[in-house]
Amino acid sequence: MQKPKHHIFVCTSSRANGQQKGFCHAKEGVSIMAKFMEEIEERDLGGEVYLSNTGCFGICEKGPVVVVYPDNVWYGSVIPDDVPVILDEHIEGGKVVDRLLI
Repeated sequence: MQKPKHHIFVCTSSRANGQQKGFCHAKEGVSIMAKFMEEIEERDLGGEVYLSNTGCFGICEKGPVVVVYPDNVWYGSVIPDDVPVILDEHIEGGKVVDRLLI
């Protein structure tokens, strides 16, 4: 297995029983996940960037939440239109997107 340069976690409010409900789910968490998948594939970043959906991070008022490791950068109130910005500026450009920081 190749270790990725970045691992992106997107809260989709997934539950242990497989249900998706909650704040991030209602606020387009699943659409954000889909947009990341699309953009990562289009940019051919599959070997460098891993993507995982998560359950609740416990800060719903800041959701939808996206976390980028190993940088330990937490983004909040993310919308699908922010995905290309995160990939352009943070993942490919090496600069944190300050306006989304939690």
